Amino acid sequence: MEVSKLAIALAIVAAMALPCQAQNSPQDYVRLHNAARAAVGVGPVTWDTSVQAFAENYARQRSGDCRLIHSSNRNNLGENLFWGSAGGDWTAASAVQSWVGEKSDYDYASNSCAQGKVCGHYTQVVWRASTSIGCARVVCSNGLGVIITCNYKPAGNFVGQRPY
Repeated sequence: MEVSKLAIALAIVAAMALPCQAQNSPQDYVRLHNAARAAVGVGPVTWDTSVQAFAENYARQRSGDCRLIHSSNRNNLGENLFWGSAGGDWTAASAVQSWVGEKSDYDYASNSCAQGKVCGHYTQVVWRASTSIGCARVVCSNGLGVIITCNYKPAGNFVGQRPY
């Protein structure tokens, strides 16, 4: 009887220690990306562990200062970055919804963003030629927040080209 109580207690502690892990799985990132892609008739992306490794390595580098700076050596990978302030429950959905939220500022006919707006995160999410992703989430060691990064293989967002 005591063993089962201990097992239950350990399960509860583990669940509390990693509350966001279930909301930041590869499947969460892929599902959210693919929903946005399907909305515009673009095929799905798949998870790539080598792209994930790149994303994790870069996210760890940024976790010290918690600054959103794009990686300089992406090896033909596209990149979207997200920052959420300390105290928020920032998840895969937070990041991808933020990027996809730029859709309203993107005009397909002119292949441009609305005046004064940013929409390159959205166009990378739906870039037809980008067929695999890898993402990572880190809590900043300085306590300022969370960084989420997704990388895309191959990279998208080429000037003059439409995403789909």
